[in-house]
Amino acid sequence: MIFDTGHFALHALHRAQFELIERLGFESGRDHDKLADVPHRLGALGCPILEDCWAWFECRVINVMDTGSSTCFLGDVADLGRGPGKEIMTPGYMRANLPPEWREPYLTKLAAGQAWARERSADIRAVIWPGLTGARARE
Repeated sequence: MIFDTGHFALHALHRAQFELIERLGFESGRDHDKLADVPHRLGALGCPILEDCWAWFECRVINVMDTGSSTCFLGDVADLGRGPGKEIMTPGYMRANLPPEWREPYLTKLAAGQAWARERSADIRAVIWPGLTGARARE
């Protein structure tokens, strides 16, 4: 979807959103709409923006890097906002407070993902991006 539109939204969840971690992060959205009953709206660029989050960033893609196992997108923030969440869900907080019944599936999927990435990332060569030119480069 990011390749098709050239846009993406990044959300920082708040500490009361463990259910979204499981719903959005433990399964693929290829077979069903993961946001079907999650309150959201379309942002300025047309990306789905979660109504309940800690913060969100809607971005235009300005560069892409293939790592062999995944694609990294560099975005220029076009719009952003703060949700109602009081405390951000950091990765450390999430791992320390993961519900016990999720721990085994999480660790299993994490190990499988890391092994998959290692296999496909063995021959990545550094490429120096020339960066922006003109006035934006001086900002």
